Amino acid sequence: MTYCLAMRLKEGLLFLADTRTNAGLDNVSTFRKLHVLTPGPDRVFVLESAGNLATTQEVLDRISRDLTTPNESVTLASAEHLFEAALYVGRVSRAVVEEHKQALGEIGADATCSFILGGQIGDGAADVLQIYPEGNYIRASDDLPFLQIGESKYGKFLLELGVAAHVSMDEAVKVALTSMMSTARANLSVGPPYDLALYRPGSFRVEEKRIDGGAEFLSAALEIWERYLLSAIRELPPVTFESP
Repeated sequence: MTYCLAMRLKEGLLFLADTRTNAGLDNVSTFRKLHVLTPGPDRVFVLESAGNLATTQEVLDRISRDLTTPNESVTLASAEHLFEAALYVGRVSRAVVEEHKQALGEIGADATCSFILGGQIGDGAADVLQIYPEGNYIRASDDLPFLQIGESKYGKFLLELGVAAHVSMDEAVKVALTSMMSTARANLSVGPPYDLALYRPGSFRVEEKRIDGGAEFLSAALEIWERYLLSAIRELPPVTFESP
């Protein structure tokens, strides 16, 4: 399982992805799921992936190949709008799945995957889009300016809390990491290292950081989070069993 998220903030875009892959209890590995692509001086993309690992790796290989030897009329290097780039990634993903569909179907394997694509092209707005296995996409909304793929249910509340609080970029990093930690705590197939990326509109440069499992922030956040949760529970009104 995987957990990737992206947030669209006033200050820019935030991306966070875990690196754990799970093909059974005895086959747990680490693979990067957050990728930064800069195919030109006027564009930058962050691509997060969830789903079949072989599919996502071939999709990335084909995207890289198309940057030098295009097999598509629109690529990341030529797209004029972010949604065109998202549709291109969707087409490549569908083509890869279709090529291996029969062979994988014979062993009951699911070849599909989903992506989050974010970034900026030229003077267009910086944004994030979620690309479905079918090849179509949705944008982050103004009401909920974040997207999730993979094991999303455990960390959704914390992202909603951050949005409601109108957090800054620095605070959003803490919200995102807490969302990731909550997910990892609930699902052992999600885990560190975590890859963090920040993009500030107009810079065409992505700041990246890898956060290992032993990072001081993670241990401190866990201790503080648990302490305040217990404190909040103690302040809740008691539940009585008296008849009304």
